[in-house]
Amino acid sequence: MNFEYDHTVRVRYAECDRMGFVHHSVFILYFEEARTEAMRKSGLTYREMEDSGILMPVRSMGVDFKKAGKYDDLLTIRVRILQKPGVRIRFDYETYNQNGEFLNSGYTELFFVRRGDLKPVMLPPVFWDRFKPFFEP
Repeated sequence: MNFEYDHTVRVRYAECDRMGFVHHSVFILYFEEARTEAMRKSGLTYREMEDSGILMPVRSMGVDFKKAGKYDDLLTIRVRILQKPGVRIRFDYETYNQNGEFLNSGYTELFFVRRGDLKPVMLPPVFWDRFKPFFEP
């Protein structure tokens, strides 16, 4: 069992290049928006974590492009957490257009740190309780 969430976004004109394609850099913003809403769906918000003293810096990220998104497309960003979070949490993404065509895949890996000293920490139990139903029977 794992966590999965679908987020939709409509491509705005300002997000496209001269060719009419979604600029590659914009997908990172789409992924971030989808990740934030996925966490909200799990009952955990970035604000709540940060207010409790836990931050989530990005460790690594990547995108593999297969097909271009275009102006006014309605995109679905599928967010998955396939492994139980610990000190790190990895979000995997797939993007599809309104016709169900696969556009790209990507990931971001973040880690948990204490705000005061930026030392890595395990996901605190109060937050793990929100993810537990997705990873334990």
